[in-house]
This record gives sequence, C-alpha cells and structure tokens, in this order.
Amino acid sequence: MTLTIWVDDWQIQCCGQSFAPGDVVSWTLLEVDPEDYADVVGREGADEVDFREEHHGQGEGRAPTSVEVVSIVEVHCRYGVPPGATDKVNHPVPGTTVLVPVTEADGWAKTRPDVSFAGYLVTARRAPDGPKGGAARGL
Repeated sequence: MTLTIWVDDWQIQCCGQSFAPGDVVSWTLLEVDPEDYADVVGREGADEVDFREEHHGQGEGRAPTSVEVVSIVEVHCRYGVPPGATDKVNHPVPGTTVLVPVTEADGWAKTRPDVSFAGYLVTARRAPDGPKGGAARGL
C-alpha cells in the first residue's frame, strides 16, 4: 500500500534533507484535510494526499514514520489575490497546477514560466527499517 505525502518547499529548504526514490526517510507525518490542497494540486490530486511532512514543531510528541520513497513530483502553481479579497494575501490560483516528475528532491526547482514552486507530492510506502540512502547520507 502506498501513501501520498505533501512536502512543503520551505520545509525542505529550511532544514530538510534531500531524498530520492529508493531512499528510506524518517518523517513526522500529520493527517491532512484534502480540501487544504485542492487549489495547489487540483481537486483530484488533493483527494489522494494522505499526510503532510512536518518538522517544525507541529508534530511534537509524534513518533517519526519510516517510509521508502517510491516517486517524487514537483508541484508548481500560480499565486494571486482572490477576487473580492480584502486582505491582499496571495493564494494558489485553482486550475494553474503544473506537475513535474523528478528523480531527486532538494527543496529547489527549476523556474517555470507563470508558476511558482510550491512543494512535492511524494508517493511512499511504509518501511520496516530506519533511514538509508540520501537521508542516511545526510544529503
């Protein structure tokens, strides 16, 4: 059985470690409301997100879960102020998602026209062992 895990761009840029398919990583996984990801990854993609990776305190008290990375997809989308908004805060613009399969995640992505890098959709499966591969090498 596979899991789909959202990894925010800033989480890995700040203090995460690079990872690639085949690596076993140890992450704190928090359950998500798929509705929170609908504008970023699209309605269909959001329904498949099971967890989000967290390592900035919100998962305190939860044991990390070892998972083997199966595949990685960069998620890019356009951001803008929603029509009628009074707070002038940029949000993902629905329908602008661009998905790019990649062979490694390091928190940075090639610039793409008209969209910004938002994070990764990682397909993984629970692993019986601890970290190995990129996470163990400290990449």
